[in-house]
Amino acid sequence: MKHIYSTKTLITASLSLILSTAVFSQVAQSTEPQPALVQGSMTGDAPSDAIVLFSGNDLLAWERTADDGPARWMIENQVMTVQKGVGTIKTKQLFGDIQLHLEWQPTATIEGSGQSRGNSGVFLHSLFELQILDSWENPTYINGQAGSIYLQHAPLVNASKPPGEWQSFDITFSAPLYNSGKLETPAYVTVYQNGILIQNHVEISGATYTTEPEYKMQCEPYSQNGRMQDCSGKMPITLQDHGQTVSYRNIWVREL
Repeated sequence: MKHIYSTKTLITASLSLILSTAVFSQVAQSTEPQPALVQGSMTGDAPSDAIVLFSGNDLLAWERTADDGPARWMIENQVMTVQKGVGTIKTKQLFGDIQLHLEWQPTATIEGSGQSRGNSGVFLHSLFELQILDSWENPTYINGQAGSIYLQHAPLVNASKPPGEWQSFDITFSAPLYNSGKLETPAYVTVYQNGILIQNHVEISGATYTTEPEYKMQCEPYSQNGRMQDCSGKMPITLQDHGQTVSYRNIWVREL
């Protein structure tokens, strides 16, 4: 006897087979290797496997972007503060995918408005700026306020505190990937400001300080004074001197 099966029947049978296989693939795995034990904190202190970039004592992990000379920001009471005109700084160590924590404080003295009030920035991969700004009752263009991926993504909400108060960023960053000289995967970032989600795994379109967003294997990172370099691998983390008073403390990073 001939059996004639409809296309619908065959598709249903195939889906059932796929689903049943997926279910049966959920089996207990070996006990080895166990995930590494990492001790965390509920207060923002560095986890046990973190690389501490600033603990309040010195700037040995940092250097000037302009000439790779010693970082010259002021340290007082375990806080480092931008000194106008001394230059943007970057980490000496290079990073790819990271979890980054930092705490920042715009000055309590209100001077100026918009982009001229508590302006600094965290450049992930030395290319992509996460904006720092005193955005408390300080209107500006929305993709330039605190928590923006500068000129690309406005934050989901304005989570800013009043000037003079400490604020935090907790960042998960996936670095761009290149293959055979071409961009294979762009960068992505998730950001919590003061414990509130403000960027939810957004795609970064390219460098944020260029005329148009761009990805290039050979590029000039932010504030590098015309020095071209290979930008396809690991890169420093950069903190911006925008000529305004902003302080930082408790900066640490975990490589992912």
